Amino acid sequence: MPKLIAILNVVAWSGFWAFGYLALTTDPEASGRMVTALIMAVVGAGLGLWAWFWIVRHSEQIGYAPAPKRARPVEDDEVAG
Repeated sequence: MPKLIAILNVVAWSGFWAFGYLALTTDPEASGRMVTALIMAVVGAGLGLWAWFWIVRHSEQIGYAPAPKRARPVEDDEVAG
């Protein structure tokens, strides 16, 4: 399953960049094509982000990438209550 999600991640980000480029470079008079490309780019970005966060969460769960440490030291007062 992780490999399938990784493939989805690559395909989704490729779609985002390809359709984003098409949306930005399409003739403004062809608004139908521009909107369609924009929608496809947004879908690609959404799927890419979802897949990326899934991969990160999965990596932390299996121990491949440890969860980040706290940004600041914990005070004794905060631990006690």
